[in-house]
Amino acid sequence: MFYDHQQIEKKWQKYWEENQTYKTSDNTDKPKFYVLDMFPYPSGAGLHVGHPLGYIASDIYARYKRHQGFNVLHPVGYDSFGLPAEQYAIQTGQHPAITTEQNITRYEEQLRKIGFSFDWSREVRTSDASYYKWTQWIFIELFHSWYNKDTDKAESISTLIKHFEEKGTADLNANQNEELNFTAEEWKEASEIDKEDILLNYRLAYRAETTVNWCPALGTVLANDEVKDGKSERGGFPVYQKKMMQWSMRISAYSERLLQGLKTLDWPQPLKDSQEYWIGKSQGAQVQFTVEGHDEIVEVFTTRPDTIFGATFMVLAPENPLVETITTAEQKAEVENYIEETSKKTERDRMSDVKNVSGAFTGTYAINPFSNERMPIYISDYVLMGYGTGAVMAVPAHDERDHRFAKKFNLEIKKVVETDEDVQEKSFDSKDSVCVNSDFLNGLNYNDAKALIIDAIEKKRIGHGTTNYRQRDAIFSRQRYWGEPIPIYYKDGMPYTLPTSALPLELPEVEKYLPTEDGDPPLGNSKTFAWDEANQKVVATDLIDDKTVFPLELSTMPGWAGSSWYFLRYMDPNNGEVFANKKMSDYWGQVDLYIGGSEHATGHLLYSRFWNMFLKDRGYINNDEPFQKLINQGMILGMSAFVHFVFFSLIEKESKNVIIDRKIILISKSSYIKALSGDNNELIDISKNYLTAEQNNDLNEGKFILITPIQKVPVDISLLKGTSDELDTEAFKAWRPDYADAEFILEDGKYITDREVEKMSKSKYNVVNPDDICEEYGADGLRLYEMFLGPLEQSKPWNTQGLSGVYGFLKKFWNLYFNEGVFEVSDEEPTKAEYKVLHTLIKKVVYDIENFSFNTSVSSFMIAVNELQKIKCNKRNILEPLAVIISPYAPHICEELWSLLGNKESVEFEKFPVLNEDYLVEDEIQYPVSVNGKMKFKISLSAQFSAKEVEDVVLQDEKMQQILEGKTPKKIIVVHHRIVNIVI
Repeated sequence: MFYDHQQIEKKWQKYWEENQTYKTSDNTDKPKFYVLDMFPYPSGAGLHVGHPLGYIASDIYARYKRHQGFNVLHPVGYDSFGLPAEQYAIQTGQHPAITTEQNITRYEEQLRKIGFSFDWSREVRTSDASYYKWTQWIFIELFHSWYNKDTDKAESISTLIKHFEEKGTADLNANQNEELNFTAEEWKEASEIDKEDILLNYRLAYRAETTVNWCPALGTVLANDEVKDGKSERGGFPVYQKKMMQWSMRISAYSERLLQGLKTLDWPQPLKDSQEYWIGKSQGAQVQFTVEGHDEIVEVFTTRPDTIFGATFMVLAPENPLVETITTAEQKAEVENYIEETSKKTERDRMSDVKNVSGAFTGTYAINPFSNERMPIYISDYVLMGYGTGAVMAVPAHDERDHRFAKKFNLEIKKVVETDEDVQEKSFDSKDSVCVNSDFLNGLNYNDAKALIIDAIEKKRIGHGTTNYRQRDAIFSRQRYWGEPIPIYYKDGMPYTLPTSALPLELPEVEKYLPTEDGDPPLGNSKTFAWDEANQKVVATDLIDDKTVFPLELSTMPGWAGSSWYFLRYMDPNNGEVFANKKMSDYWGQVDLYIGGSEHATGHLLYSRFWNMFLKDRGYINNDEPFQKLINQGMILGMSAFVHFVFFSLIEKESKNVIIDRKIILISKSSYIKALSGDNNELIDISKNYLTAEQNNDLNEGKFILITPIQKVPVDISLLKGTSDELDTEAFKAWRPDYADAEFILEDGKYITDREVEKMSKSKYNVVNPDDICEEYGADGLRLYEMFLGPLEQSKPWNTQGLSGVYGFLKKFWNLYFNEGVFEVSDEEPTKAEYKVLHTLIKKVVYDIENFSFNTSVSSFMIAVNELQKIKCNKRNILEPLAVIISPYAPHICEELWSLLGNKESVEFEKFPVLNEDYLVEDEIQYPVSVNGKMKFKISLSAQFSAKEVEDVVLQDEKMQQILEGKTPKKIIVVHHRIVNIVI
């Protein structure tokens, strides 16, 4: 029978859907296993062949665990809020919900076509009100919580209020924005507005003025990972630093727990390192410096308080509020100009630019509390307001950036430590240093000096030892439409949460998706978005009277809100009473295997861990960490195609005026190489061919040819002929009408494109549609090939030509079950050789799957099928388990063969074959026999023979007797079951 992959795959995909084969049971008696892929965003471009790589790997593992008897949760859903859909809505006027639905439909069609074993009944979408109801509920819980440092967890805000009522701020150890001091009596006497203002200082979700990445063109605040080189990643628009009132999440309260929790996780080390660096724990001292002529204090955090004697100047972040106060009139213009320039850089850019230093002098001096020396105060963009205190004491002899800054502005460089080798100009921050330039610290090592200085700082009451973290609180509001509404209304300027009974607060309809004329976020365009406190409902905005009807928050939540807890909703997705039933969340617990991209290291993964820890603190779930094992899959790279071209024009030497229109010539790869090697005459000769006779004569009369540098343009790979590198020039001209009149320089009548391996993306025109692959080679072919390309964690180039080999394997596998097109499987007992092939495969595949070496499993399938084909094996006891072993990788063909074998149920839940090592024990061993280091012959002997028996048989062998010629061997070495060495 012909292997008709299209008919087979359609048949079984329909069967799985109709029978809900992959629907997860809530039976908690079985052992569970939770396999999850990182939340996909449904873009309009759909999937390319690079996207399914991680999904295929997780699907193989999920199927394998089902075969092992586990109750497997393998869900799918969509991170469906976000800027792309909103930008499209702004451009076209089409509601983001419509395009999002279209994109999801397209994604789902493609995912189903590849045959993933998702439980589609648990699908969630972050933009569905039934889902974001619980995102809003979590926000409300965060708003009504504070972080108690004594218990090291989040608690209800009611316990904080009780503390204030009994003690005020006495004995309070909380994570807060700023230190407050008041008594219980003062709290009781405070107005409601003052109390709410105080509580905002402690809430885990709070509103405060924050420096943000503001993109005017998009009309929204952007996260750091949405900004690249000072521009928005989406659209490439300028981004500025701006202070705005924003909602934030107090993730900083969890910094130490997030750091310590990494030790319990089975994650790639580079990913852990990224999170450790982002959290940025450092220990040192907080120190206060007085400012000459001012009452203000400059407070700094330093990890090297022992170098305070070497501090010769101070640097403030341009955003530091002190700058405006202490800057002299003479320096004001320079400082303001510098602040304006800094606003055009993102914090990430400022942190990464270590070599270029810049700044402006405030005109004011601080006083070193130990040396009493005057220290000029500068501002510079290398100091960040959000890290530490927004100010640094600069020790240019022992810090690279401080050193560069001092050199640029001709400031004093004072050495205060020395190492075994004297500190050189560019030798910084040695922790083995010995302090020498102060009687106070003379001769002490780094640790002793640091401890002594911290003690002195505390005795002087100008600071204290402390631990600091680079991680700052996460901005939680975006000035855009397509996101979760924040369930907050404002009364007397203070934020209040909606009652949970009013959730979900749904997105209102708006006429346009841009900010209002007054600069409010797009929700300000809605005419029905106000809160009636008395009647507990959303009403028209023209009813706002600030007595019973109040304005609602107009910002929406960021993209990471819904993706920070989606893994919990999959446990109980249809529950309308709670985000997840406690019994279900206890049963499913952590995600056992999470597969996704490394680009989410410091965004999604940190925020998810934070929300998970918070929900654990408040008693809603039982695990601190959401994802126990995580694998970062590599990328599948595309093979891009390029054409090379030059413009040339005939120019008058004197006037430099162009005489003729410029001409475009697309040059071949070989011409391009010649040009690169410096043979520009080659290009001139080429261009002359396209001049008229009269223009050629002009070259001798004060004219010359101007040729532009060689440029290259990416070409849609669909314009190549077949699987070759030859460009269909007519199709190219139709695709790019601006090249319709271009001349092509051909090689043997062909235009050969240049090819490069790079990231697969729509913008590079190098994407391969998985639908096309499934059509020609089948979903099983695609699945096997993606795994066969190489190790899961590594990036590897796509080559469609390689699919033919995998497809050939599938046909060989299929034909094992047929004899001249007729299904024929024997019930005869297999031979030991046949069992050996099967159990060798079982051993290898079990090891490979459990170690995520999926590529070597595919190789093993090919070897096993080839061996079974050679010995013409058609035994049921071999071919039936073989279908089970291969089914996680190629489920459609295995389901069909399983059915043909007479089985009524899906192969999915058949027990995975058990390894029997007895079949791997050899009956005979073929020993190579070497004489004086040279192999002379081989001899097959029973595997049961001892080393002495092997030695005796070899010496008596006729071939050995001829070699010995009556001599007695000097030495005989038998490596049991391996080799015999004889020295004569």
